[in-house]
Amino acid sequence: MKRMYEEGLIEKVGGGLQQKYYLEDAKESRKTDTTWWDAKLYTSTASSRLKALMGENVFDNPKPVELVERMIQLWARDNDDIILDFFAGSGTTGHAVFNQNASSGCLRRCILVQLPEPLSETEADQKIAAKYCKKIGKPSNIAELTKERLRRAAKKLKEEKPMFSSDLGFRVFKLDSSNIREWEPKRDELDESLAEHIEHLRADRSEQDILYELLLKRGLDLCVPIETKEIAGKRVHSIGAGSLFACLAESISRDEGEDLALGIVAWHKELDPAGDTAIVFRDDAFADDVVKTNVAAILEQNDLKNVRSL
Repeated sequence: MKRMYEEGLIEKVGGGLQQKYYLEDAKESRKTDTTWWDAKLYTSTASSRLKALMGENVFDNPKPVELVERMIQLWARDNDDIILDFFAGSGTTGHAVFNQNASSGCLRRCILVQLPEPLSETEADQKIAAKYCKKIGKPSNIAELTKERLRRAAKKLKEEKPMFSSDLGFRVFKLDSSNIREWEPKRDELDESLAEHIEHLRADRSEQDILYELLLKRGLDLCVPIETKEIAGKRVHSIGAGSLFACLAESISRDEGEDLALGIVAWHKELDPAGDTAIVFRDDAFADDVVKTNVAAILEQNDLKNVRSL
């Protein structure tokens, strides 16, 4: 509130405060009305516009995009603000952020949270949405409608403003347990437990799953750039312009180890990251301890000492 007063976004009127908002051309401002009487902000208008975007009336009572845009104009004026919507629904907030970024040239980001609430074709108020999900080849749940709306909104914006070059993509994450197996021994079958935990990573997880858990554990932004190269026949990922390298190959032989290490060294020199770099491998990928030791030694000789294994 203090910051808004200092920036002139609110002013004293009598004994209280009134908020001001800026018009599109930013050449003048005025105090907000108690109620925003604007046809663009009606739910009925929002419903018709969402139907035009999606092709069908897939969502009841969506929030007007212009309403959320106006909120963003008032409360998220900084270039790097992050807007959080814990009940994303049809994805109005993400759509509004896209539009506002395109209008103002800002780089605001948003986090949308939406449970994959199932949609049923037997329920009258869900029938159209459930059939729509089936038509586009997606699971029948609300989260899929959220994602489809964002895809279409981004496509429409690119068509309307072809000179707008900022990012209109998004990444989808689902809450799950760790990819790394916890040590849960069976007291009466210890030999069997040891054998089961030779492989530390869960067998049903993908390389991408493991990669993003590494980002979380390293405290890196989930939207940092990720580059991938093939070195010595193995996929190697560079995260955050070289702040983290990850090779999650399931096997590294004696013949491959040296070339792999030297390739990572060369890539690191090319990127020349400012801070410390961590390098992560699967612990059980190395053919034996000799290969693991040689790889670590080559990296350390080139000032890459922060080598870890999963």
